[in-house]
Amino acid sequence: MSYEVPVVHTVEDMRAFVHARRAAGERIGLVPTMGALHAGHLSLVEEARRHADRVITTIFVNPTQFGPTEDFSRYPRTLAADCEKLASVSADLVFAPAVEEMYPEGFCTTVMLEGPAKADLEDRFRPTHFAGVATVVAKLLNQAQADIAVFGEKDYQQLLVIRHLARDLDIGTCILAGPTLRDPDGLAMSSRNIYLSAEDRARAPRLYRALSEAARRIGEGEVVGHVMGEAHEAIVGAGFDIDYVEARHADTLARVARRLEGPMRILAAARLGATRLIDNVAVPNT
Repeated sequence: MSYEVPVVHTVEDMRAFVHARRAAGERIGLVPTMGALHAGHLSLVEEARRHADRVITTIFVNPTQFGPTEDFSRYPRTLAADCEKLASVSADLVFAPAVEEMYPEGFCTTVMLEGPAKADLEDRFRPTHFAGVATVVAKLLNQAQADIAVFGEKDYQQLLVIRHLARDLDIGTCILAGPTLRDPDGLAMSSRNIYLSAEDRARAPRLYRALSEAARRIGEGEVVGHVMGEAHEAIVGAGFDIDYVEARHADTLARVARRLEGPMRILAAARLGATRLIDNVAVPNT
């Protein structure tokens, strides 16, 4: 008989699961997602399994992190297929709440952010996004009271925002990073990749190639501004409309002018047609 992941839809039922597992002396891991799962998400579940006895995956398309012109209504919702994929990696529970469960009538609290959330990257183009992310993640961490939670490095600015959130609000959950999973040609896996036309899908890996080349050159000591200028030209030449492509301090997202100013990360967001891709790569230490 094939394994089916149990699904609960209320905070009460999720907490009952956590309480029972803790009574048995087990550690709890949490992997928050918006569904439309792919191999990258499953790798986060597998990473959580390395640090916990039981893994809860949340599936919730969070309306508060979408701007008024973004794709909330058409964001893919594939709960049955997601549960089948989670069964393949032996996830222990799916928490799939309705919007009314997460934001009941009269809900009026939002997390306010500074630091990495105000780095003039994603926040420049999606000014309400991280407040929505931080609010829902704070709720999920509080609801599950997990020992560890895993978030993907592909959303690097988001990862730093969540780490600061947990630290600043004294949330006991340890925030871990899962490495970006890529298709064989280098494109970072994303639920939104399904929106790419065949022509754009063929061009999409050139974003990662440009970022990787820039990271290599900066790591070898070339001038940051010069390298980033050429990376910008390469990405535009590949047919992208760029929102940003920048080298930043890997821990704070502060602007950096020289390699010696600290660990660095190159972050980018760019569009092919109607599809917006984000990616980032670490500058190697040499």
